[in-house]
Amino acid sequence: MPNRKRLGDLLVGANIITEAQLKETLQKKSQDQRLGDALVERGYLTDRQLIEVLEYQLGIAHVALTMVPIDASLLQVVGDDFARQNYILPIEKNGETIRVAMADPMDYVAIDDIELMTGFKVQPVISSKSDILETIEKISRKSDDVGLSATTESNEEAPAVRLVNQILQRGVQLKASDVHIDPQETSVVIKYRVDGLLKTDRVIQPSQYPSLIARIKIMANLNITESRLPQDGRVRLQGKKSVDLRISILPTVFGEKIVIRLLDLSNAVKPLSHLGFNKRYLQSFVQLIEQPSGIVLLTGPTGSGKTTTLYSALNYINKESLNIITIEDPVEYQMEGVNQVQVNPQINLTFASGLRAILRQDPNVIMVGEMRDEETSEIAIRAALTGHFVLSTLHTNDAISSIPRLFDMGVEPYLVISALRGVVSQRLVRSICSSCKSEYEPTNVERELFTKRYIQLDKLYIGKGCEACNYTGYKGRLAVHELFVLDDDIKFMLFENKSMKEVKIAAMKKGMIPLIDDGLLKAKAGLTTVEEVLHVAKAD
Repeated sequence: MPNRKRLGDLLVGANIITEAQLKETLQKKSQDQRLGDALVERGYLTDRQLIEVLEYQLGIAHVALTMVPIDASLLQVVGDDFARQNYILPIEKNGETIRVAMADPMDYVAIDDIELMTGFKVQPVISSKSDILETIEKISRKSDDVGLSATTESNEEAPAVRLVNQILQRGVQLKASDVHIDPQETSVVIKYRVDGLLKTDRVIQPSQYPSLIARIKIMANLNITESRLPQDGRVRLQGKKSVDLRISILPTVFGEKIVIRLLDLSNAVKPLSHLGFNKRYLQSFVQLIEQPSGIVLLTGPTGSGKTTTLYSALNYINKESLNIITIEDPVEYQMEGVNQVQVNPQINLTFASGLRAILRQDPNVIMVGEMRDEETSEIAIRAALTGHFVLSTLHTNDAISSIPRLFDMGVEPYLVISALRGVVSQRLVRSICSSCKSEYEPTNVERELFTKRYIQLDKLYIGKGCEACNYTGYKGRLAVHELFVLDDDIKFMLFENKSMKEVKIAAMKKGMIPLIDDGLLKAKAGLTTVEEVLHVAKAD
């Protein structure tokens, strides 16, 4: 490809980033990280901006993969692994040319490799990373399903084994977070939690239930003869995608209810830029977690994505020169290069006792799964004041409420104020399906809501419902955030015993966007709906 340009020069030339931002990113990014990814991760540009610049400056078309026919056989030519690693997908062959969707059409090394592998001339088109990876998974899954059904037919597996496999495959296919098997009086109901909502998928006969539950207990190495007490187990399914299953069994009136949590290990740790932070918050969060000491807290109810954000933050700062140790209950995902400790109260390995032991292990970074009590909180905060960087979670309604919550736990106010660097409060909302997204004129009530929050509004968006989203109008979830940074001025106000209301006003003057405003801005940008935002955040 003649006239091979460099991405950094294009972005600086288009006034998307500054020369200083480019230089800083080139210095700090790891050797194998792409420049575009590093810039997005640091919040200097968005995925959308990157696509638009490449599309305009290079004259390369942008393609939505859900809207074009794809020759699935071409993926086999380059291989799944190569396609995933390089974020590329061959979509069409035309004579001596092959059209390839690329997240980075300036990845000339990948282009040369594809031309060598295929013998064709590459014509790049631009597509988003998520679209490319999702389409690769769809193509791979179809071939897996064909193989699986053939195996099942020939092996004459026991009906219970086949039924459990079908239930779990359906969960992975739907990208469900949980599978519920509910025994009722006259039937057994199978439900899946997808994007936070629980929905019935199928009903099976009670006669199938005893062998089904026995099979699940055998898989999780649980006691088959015990049906009166709750049991918990864990099993890992290996395949193209490794999936961890957390199995919980609870005796009910009509039998044992089973809940299986599906943890997709291939999607366990996301880049910071994929967590839904707005541009300003992403830059602030990166600055917070790059500090050598102090404590950063994540707050929100159960199921608000705190663990994902914690792991993504650990992954961002994880390097050979740092000793990173976590204490968790339970250890959700195993991370390479991170020492993870599982809480076990039965042998007196609590958060507090484990944290004391960790401090004798010369740590640089400590992650405490949850600050549940005064003892754990005080040890963590004192560790933050003695040169360690600490990450942890709390259950509070908003970011600023973390401070009175820690005071109420009995931790000395001067310790809290001195150690705390910042607090992120977050909730999860469903994302509008990109395949059926359409705009509409906002109602008067919606306009009034945005006007009260000083947000200008022209149009809003909704998903009409299509096959890609199972006719729900939503596909996937994203987080809405509130980021409270404790700078010297805020700390001075807290030492002066100013009210939390005064502190909040001061923080907002310094750029803090309340949770509801971050959600409404994402609704305005077409990422989610107003209804979803109002489910998780209330207007003042």
